[in-house]
Amino acid sequence: MRDTKLIYTDDPKKNQKCPKCREYISECECAPQLELSKWDKVAVLRVEKSGRGGKIVTVIDRLPSNEEFLKILAKELKTKLGTGGAFRCEGTNGIIEIQGDKREKIKEILSRRNITCKGI
Repeated sequence: MRDTKLIYTDDPKKNQKCPKCREYISECECAPQLELSKWDKVAVLRVEKSGRGGKIVTVIDRLPSNEEFLKILAKELKTKLGTGGAFRCEGTNGIIEIQGDKREKIKEILSRRNITCKGI
């Protein structure tokens, strides 16, 4: 929390207020929201084993290439599944890797977030 508060500025960008907390954007502490309405693709689930020393990894491909969205979704999946994992952005696609074959559980979690999946 900051000890100071913006009272007045003539900068039009700093005069905008957050619709949630009604604070100035420069002082807003709300989490950024991702517009998924622009994203109309289907996430693809697959299991990979090659190049991983025999370990099985579930890969979620064709997600939005938004780092904040991938970070939040990967953390939620890792927490709910009790496994490790990673995320990365490759061009226009986002990829999340979860350790183990967790396709069915991942599909349930993604369907609760209104993300359609294929590849089971």
